[in-house]
Amino acid sequence: MIYDNIKKILFVLPPETAHNFVEFFLRVFARYKLSKNFFASRYFVDDEALCQNIFNQKFKNPIGLAAGFDKDATMIAGAYMLGFGYSEVGTVTKVAQIGNKKPRLFRLKELNSLQNAMGFNNKGADNMLNNIAKTTADIPIGISIGKNKTTPNSDTIEEYLYLVKKFKNSCDYIAINISSPNTPNLRDLQNEPFVAELFAKATTITAKPILLKLSCDIDKTTAIDICQTAINHGCSGIIATNTSIDYSLTSLSKDLGGLSGEVIKDKAYELFETIAKEFYGKTLLVSVGGISSADDVYKRIKAGATLVQIYTGLIYKGPQICHHINRELIRLLKADGYNNISQAIGVDR
Repeated sequence: MIYDNIKKILFVLPPETAHNFVEFFLRVFARYKLSKNFFASRYFVDDEALCQNIFNQKFKNPIGLAAGFDKDATMIAGAYMLGFGYSEVGTVTKVAQIGNKKPRLFRLKELNSLQNAMGFNNKGADNMLNNIAKTTADIPIGISIGKNKTTPNSDTIEEYLYLVKKFKNSCDYIAINISSPNTPNLRDLQNEPFVAELFAKATTITAKPILLKLSCDIDKTTAIDICQTAINHGCSGIIATNTSIDYSLTSLSKDLGGLSGEVIKDKAYELFETIAKEFYGKTLLVSVGGISSADDVYKRIKAGATLVQIYTGLIYKGPQICHHINRELIRLLKADGYNNISQAIGVDR
């Protein structure tokens, strides 16, 4: 396969350098209608069997590009070119920050996984807003928002509310990220009082859907309580999960940052399954973590996920991943007698 040869070259480069190269490629080719349409015709699957109306927007397939890949909203059109049904950009903070010390991104090639300690490196809210205004987006956009590293937790509510106001007219949904392991004390915000206050205030600012993204490592009982609190105060959906700091999952891990990819597949699914048992049918559920095949996607859809997200799988399997998954997903749906993906959501509940 062509990508196997390209990957050999990319994997010689440091991970961040390779990522920057891919970003440049996607930005350049997305500028031109001819090249943009060429790649979209190759990778984007447009079939009514995969279409859903969510948040008053048409999602042409359930696979989203997870937050963290497109930190500054420079690759939204690129995500469309690669066949993604939507893109979640960010995580963006109020002001620009450089993130943690390099190196901070590592490949666990034997496990088709990554470990990152990026630390919300991004160019800030104003820059992202400008980039979104300029994009030729053909897919729905979610924006993941987070706090600056130097912001004390006591001031975090106001910072999140600032970002909600900033982006309320520039996206299809907002995701509250309080689950990254790479910003000091951020995960401490995964508590009921904070979540209750944040969602109660944020939902007065905008009618746009606001979702909550949870850690892969959170206690199951705590996760259920936090989700219920969020839903009670206007949360429109749960994204499960973020990366994991459970370094016992592999002897190859370093003692920093979060694990993603196939190494966390079972752990991420286990928490998602717990959440889905409680909240399927009560709120929209998005499953993330270790997804790299149509079987992975279909399993999570049947467990209750309306949408899924991919990041690490794209890096290891290449630009054809969405095309392959969506084609196979259509086959799986038809084999089970479903005309549309919505009929399969939650059938295992």
